Amino acid sequence: MHRDAIRPGERVLVIDDVLATGGTAAATCRLVEELGGGVAGLGFLIEITSLGGRARLGERQVESLARY
Repeated sequence: MHRDAIRPGERVLVIDDVLATGGTAAATCRLVEELGGGVAGLGFLIEITSLGGRARLGERQVESLARY
């Protein structure tokens, strides 16, 4: 992600294909916030619930289309 991709105060929706352990999504949220943006929510096509990735995302709004 380029430093100029997000301006301070902008809200960002993070979209990814799979939520597994939550590492990639958590890192993306940190990058957005370090650049001064806010995470409006996260969306995933598939969530693998047994890996507990949702817990790493705190109180953020998380939606997934399919949960396994």
